[in-house]
Amino acid sequence: MKQITIRGISGKVERIVRKQAREKGLSLNKTLVSLLEKAVGVTPGDVKGGELHHDLDDLSGVWAREDAEAFDRSLQSQRSVDEELWKRTG
Repeated sequence: MKQITIRGISGKVERIVRKQAREKGLSLNKTLVSLLEKAVGVTPGDVKGGELHHDLDDLSGVWAREDAEAFDRSLQSQRSVDEELWKRTG
């Protein structure tokens, strides 16, 4: 992969990009690459030479880390086995 140095980024742009990276739980570099790809109309499939499935791309990475953790905690009760029921059916 190539590297590019970008100079002269305004403080406002920096704050927005850093906020997006933090909210998506991504590195600053991955966030910037994603924003650049989107801006020029290049998809990851274009870069890698093959078409990827894009069914859920709009949903991928949109939760803040705290929201994802809260969602996982709310599912904990559904992930346990009812021992009494298991004994009767197993």
